[in-house]
Amino acid sequence: MKRILLIVLALAMMAVMPLYAAGKTVGLVVSTLNNPFFVTLKDGAVAEAKKLGIDLVVLDSQNDPAKEIANVEDLLSRGVSAILINPTDSDAVGNAITMANRAKIPVITLDRGANKGKVVSHIASDNVAGGKMAGEFIMEKLGKKGKVVELEGIPGTSAARDRGKGFNAAVKGSAITVVARQTADFDRTKGLNVMENILQAQPAIDAVFAHNDEMALGALKAIQGTGRKILVVGFDATDDAVKSVKAGGMAATVAQQPAFIGSKGVETAQAVLSGKKVDAYVPVGLKLVVK
Repeated sequence: MKRILLIVLALAMMAVMPLYAAGKTVGLVVSTLNNPFFVTLKDGAVAEAKKLGIDLVVLDSQNDPAKEIANVEDLLSRGVSAILINPTDSDAVGNAITMANRAKIPVITLDRGANKGKVVSHIASDNVAGGKMAGEFIMEKLGKKGKVVELEGIPGTSAARDRGKGFNAAVKGSAITVVARQTADFDRTKGLNVMENILQAQPAIDAVFAHNDEMALGALKAIQGTGRKILVVGFDATDDAVKSVKAGGMAATVAQQPAFIGSKGVETAQAVLSGKKVDAYVPVGLKLVVK
């Protein structure tokens, strides 16, 4: 009788065990691990995978769409059950996603969306709302008038497009004039170099809105080298940026939750593999970090 009860108990436990416990492997393709934001996103995904008992394979695309495709091909050859991808480019990533679609492997995009291919869910901050938040902050500080520089992220990414869209919608109709708008590819060094050139060309600048903190920190360094007082607002709330804000360097940064985006991606993959319905878009909250 005792043996029968043990068998029944074992069968009951097997019945309620989630499907991911059967050795599921999930791939995570990150646009770059040379950026604190995406390192934090990766860390959040790794922690959640460990918690759920999922084998997570992380690959770095090094901001190269060709490397991104190779990474997806690698994951497909390994027989992963699902792919989480943080695109290097919202257009170029379509080819990689299409390959996964043909292999019937579910794809979830993180932080940046995809303009082609079928994804089961997109997890990201509301970048339009974040850009608008930054624009409204700058208008408040400048009294709704002044000359502003916009440092754009990597062309073709949804993050750059949406952050810029929100910012420009916020300042539209005011006396704010965008005197320079240039890309610095979400990179600190490029942000420094681009801002140095803009400072030489523009004698009057009141504020800078950078599409991410890395560019904002680069711009701030360039500004500090001139002694000019210019408001700098970034986006992402990375550790370095928050420290700068608290120290009186940057004026503000829009806080995302990269660790949550990563962990939510793994959680969503687990739900998909368990046969559960997931939301096509999972918005992640934002807030403005000021001193």
